Amino acid sequence: MRELTLRAPAKINLTLDILRRRSDGYHDLRMVMQTVSLYDLVTVQTETGTGDIYVRTSLAELPNGPGNLAWKAAQAFFDATGLENNGLEIAIVKQIPVCAGLAGGSTDGAAVLKALQQLLLPELPEEKLEEIGAQVGSDVPFCIRGGTALAEGRGEVLTTLPSMPECWIVLCKPEFGISTPELFGRVRVEALPFHPDTEGMRDALAAGELRTVAQLTGNVFESVLMTEKREIAAIVRALRDAGALAAAMTGSGPTVFGVFEEEEKACSAAEQLRGRYTQTYLTEPV
Repeated sequence: MRELTLRAPAKINLTLDILRRRSDGYHDLRMVMQTVSLYDLVTVQTETGTGDIYVRTSLAELPNGPGNLAWKAAQAFFDATGLENNGLEIAIVKQIPVCAGLAGGSTDGAAVLKALQQLLLPELPEEKLEEIGAQVGSDVPFCIRGGTALAEGRGEVLTTLPSMPECWIVLCKPEFGISTPELFGRVRVEALPFHPDTEGMRDALAAGELRTVAQLTGNVFESVLMTEKREIAAIVRALRDAGALAAAMTGSGPTVFGVFEEEEKACSAAEQLRGRYTQTYLTEPV
């Protein structure tokens, strides 16, 4: 048997824009995405002799079979490469909150693909691995690549961008989730009140201007929130009051992130929020 453990980082959306609804039912998106230093740990063990894929996680409520993106990723890898599955065990220690807009399931699937590549087919190009990931979930290709990137299409068309300037990022998830399909169902593209300045964000990243990066954060999903809006707005205000350069919801939420220039202010903000929201984390771009 061969075994490999990888860290699977969470992501945030510095910008999230919806351009149009497609004929296939999906939406064309334009997003600037960033991985951050909050990780799940994913261990992949091959050649267990069973011929099956088995997933176990540290959260009992998560599925262990085809309903888990880690399982889907493993099956997609074997289907795409034609390699025989001689048995696979996947163990996931969750640190990233679930149903949070942080790509927790997608990053686990990406880690499985990366581990299988390293263990079984190291000559497989990363571009091919991202193609396989796109069959698993829209965020999986970005989670394979990581860093800072422009994501277009459903999220699978990637352009690597200059790294986000050094800073501290506080993540805060309230005690509820938001259904991504339901949130997409609320969107009327022609009625969206604003669109993030994605080109401006690219320029700010290229120039290494953290304050401009922070000023240009934006997520169109915030404009279609309903009952969730008050709680998310309260977290945004708390982060700004604590000294964040900017605060916004990531993905389809409900997690809010705050960008801080000073570590001391970020630590203080995280401590304050943790008193009310247990799923609060101090992170950095990675």
